[in-house]
Amino acid sequence: MSESETDVSRIGLAAQGLRLVTRVGLKPVFSTRLPLLVQRSLISAASRCFPRPEGVRDVEHYLDGVLARRLIPEGAPDGRAILYLHGGAYVLGSPGTHFGIAARLALAAGCEVFVIDYRLAPEHPAPAALDDAVSAWKALTASHGAVALAGDSAGGGLALATAVALRDAALVAPRALALISPWVDLTLSGESMQTCADRDPLLSRDWLDWAAAHYANGRKRDDPVLSPLFSPLAGLPPVLIHTGSDEVLLSDTQRLETALRAAGVEVQSRIYAGLWHDFQLQAGLMPQADASLETLGGFLHDRLDAAA
Repeated sequence: MSESETDVSRIGLAAQGLRLVTRVGLKPVFSTRLPLLVQRSLISAASRCFPRPEGVRDVEHYLDGVLARRLIPEGAPDGRAILYLHGGAYVLGSPGTHFGIAARLALAAGCEVFVIDYRLAPEHPAPAALDDAVSAWKALTASHGAVALAGDSAGGGLALATAVALRDAALVAPRALALISPWVDLTLSGESMQTCADRDPLLSRDWLDWAAAHYANGRKRDDPVLSPLFSPLAGLPPVLIHTGSDEVLLSDTQRLETALRAAGVEVQSRIYAGLWHDFQLQAGLMPQADASLETLGGFLHDRLDAAA
């Protein structure tokens, strides 16, 4: 289906406008022709254009040596937290670029959110990001009694890989996982890599392949450390996944939901018609993004509350 065949008129005027802005203003940044440092700088600048929610304190924090932003909503209870892993295909992004999405999740869940500044490729290829996530997790669960995991895009895949690593090491398990457009297959073998190529206003297969090569650094890309879709998934906590219908990573969500269900894991997913990869980053500008984060935050709140 081409973009012209997508019924974009049904997603609302705000989403239609943001879809155009995303395609014209952001997609050219995710290009193998641009130096990575330029991509990082441009994405950092673009993120400052998104609205920043009020009512959340932002404090620098360290979790076992891993730098994090500790986002504290007003009235947050002690002992509950979310470890948030930002997206960026393992090569870009930071707690700063994802402040809006993480702060809104903190407000919706009613608890602290810790966004770690995990090491990026190619300077630090796999498993550096996973090592940082596990180290931060161990430190956070030493100080908080009920903790959940969340992440978007590569951060969603990293959250899943972290949950698998915690299970395998018999460490404290997350109370739940909230995943936004998770990238869980770095082999890029999903059908939507082709079927959504023209519809996705943000990502391309070529750019993802380039980023995956940097992160893998010679590892086979079906290694579960890189592609947790290929991990044994039994024994994981409840999972909620939100994604858009018009993104090249759609098949990652669909196949992950199927694999989790087959493994006996409690899983729910929602595919937002006519929307794109990581549309939640545009919360405050688009009602669907706001609603998605409210739902994800509510899911995490309920799971953390049940654990208290």
